Amino acid sequence: MTLYQPFLDHAISLMQDQLSLQPYPIPEGFERKEEITGKGKRLERVITTSYAFKSPKLRQIRAAHVQGGSSLQVLNFVIFPQLTYDLPFFGADLVTLPGGHLIALDMQPLFHDQAYQQQYTEPILALFKSYQQHLPWGGDFPEEAKPFFSPAFLWTRPQETEVVVTRVFEAFKDYLQAYLNFVEQAKLITDSQRLEEILQAQRRYIAYRANKDPARGMFTRLYGKAWTEEYIHGFLFDLERQLVAIS
Repeated sequence: MTLYQPFLDHAISLMQDQLSLQPYPIPEGFERKEEITGKGKRLERVITTSYAFKSPKLRQIRAAHVQGGSSLQVLNFVIFPQLTYDLPFFGADLVTLPGGHLIALDMQPLFHDQAYQQQYTEPILALFKSYQQHLPWGGDFPEEAKPFFSPAFLWTRPQETEVVVTRVFEAFKDYLQAYLNFVEQAKLITDSQRLEEILQAQRRYIAYRANKDPARGMFTRLYGKAWTEEYIHGFLFDLERQLVAIS
């Protein structure tokens, strides 16, 4: 079972059509990782595969795809804009566990002022509302996470896999296309104060995501702490490493 492979295939195909896509380096040891888990008849092979690209306006486009049979399927797909654009982040967390599915889709904002919301949230609110009626709100999430999400945050917990294959997949496709439309329209920022604000907003987001990564426990159990921490800081959320390398 590879529930989220069609999502990944669609995203890569769409980006190849619409962006000047280039490979983004994946540190050695992270392209693919395998481990056998469980006992006796419940042995399961868990494979984690990484993908990464970049384009002129997007610093890093990356995916972590975890396949562990019917009870463990994960696609974490995030787009980080270049620091010279005020674009939001694109974030898709698609998680299937024994208890059901956890779906989070958003264009995660750098800022929350009215002008920013008019530019990047209001154009997709109709899209959000069209899916929300079929993909109801998934319940509470941490208070400290709220600054990192937009009013168009699609957060839902469907029980049926059929809903993931149909409604969630359609929402993923529409959100990604809307994001690529924003990318196409994005204008280079040259104002030094605004560039500093963008840098600090990206750093806040990445520090939060790296420190609170919900996959940390799963990866640590599968592959050990050292591999997991290096994967999170050296690949999944690598901005600080990249800034050090540039300086």
